[in-house]
Amino acid sequence: MHKKLFIPGPVEVLPDVLAKMSTPMIGHRGKDASALQRRITQKLQQLFYTEQPILLSTSSGSGLMEGAVRSCTAKRAACFSVGAFGKRWFEMAEANNVPADLFEVEWGKPTSGTLVDEVLSTGKYDLITVTHNETSTGLMNPMDEIAATVKKYPEVVFCLDAVSSMGGSKIEVDRLGVDICITSTQKALGLPPGMAICSFSRKAIDRAKEVPYRGYYLDLLALYDYIEKKDYQYPSTPSLSHMFALDYQLERIFEEGLDNRFARHIEMAEKVRNWARNSFALFADEKYLSNTLTTIKNTRDIDVATLNSALGQRGFQISNGYGKMKDKTFRIAHMADCTVEDIEELLGNIDDILN
Repeated sequence: MHKKLFIPGPVEVLPDVLAKMSTPMIGHRGKDASALQRRITQKLQQLFYTEQPILLSTSSGSGLMEGAVRSCTAKRAACFSVGAFGKRWFEMAEANNVPADLFEVEWGKPTSGTLVDEVLSTGKYDLITVTHNETSTGLMNPMDEIAATVKKYPEVVFCLDAVSSMGGSKIEVDRLGVDICITSTQKALGLPPGMAICSFSRKAIDRAKEVPYRGYYLDLLALYDYIEKKDYQYPSTPSLSHMFALDYQLERIFEEGLDNRFARHIEMAEKVRNWARNSFALFADEKYLSNTLTTIKNTRDIDVATLNSALGQRGFQISNGYGKMKDKTFRIAHMADCTVEDIEELLGNIDDILN
């Protein structure tokens, strides 16, 4: 039996989008491949609210996260963490011998502009990493507050992990001053896993030119240079199947309308939040709740694995808590092409099982 996914990713993919993955192959060095990548880029610039170049990577979002911190840190990186995935960026820096420091806050709390200001005012850092939406805690960071602070430090390259929010929440890359905004296909964009995407600003391009050892496959400058020289082609073999599906899915997203899509995500989030408040409790600070995923405190001490097993027999799947929050929390994702009716059906089944 197919289980309808309400997990942080991969998400449910619509049958017509999935079918586009089986489009017959084309040569990835021909004009058709260039036209496909150019179309995708133009649509993604609209989705990202940016005029910056767009890079595609045949990897998960983690690939471009690693590429960003390695390609664009000349001095030292400041990695801000509100959960498991913010910390991952610091671990990537360490693994690549990039000088970095970790600035963690209590899980469920946001990164504040005040903290960012304290860190950057030392003058030690020329790159920062921030998580927009943390799926371990169900928290969405206050981007306007953080961005206003970063703008006081024009030498700092601003990297944003929007892996679990781009396509489900409005992120105005250029207005916020984000230099590298990263997402991937298997979350709010509503595609299978396997491709990552980022914007790449002029400041980030210039910084990467100062960094001698940027790696090879994930060198963002090499990706950018190749696209520029070869008219929207990719230095290594791209996942054409993902590109066909992404081109199609972006058209679907614009047909729905960006504002309508973001409003639908908020409506789904409110359904889950209200249910969680009545039946359990919310984990993250109420002022910073995610629009694409809700982390719920297991105040009734239910067996999450048993609940999920019972849900599986009815054709649904949710997610246990992440890492140290396993069984203390559980998570319900509400992103991509999921509908309010899907959420109501899921919550009705959870209530039925628990009662």
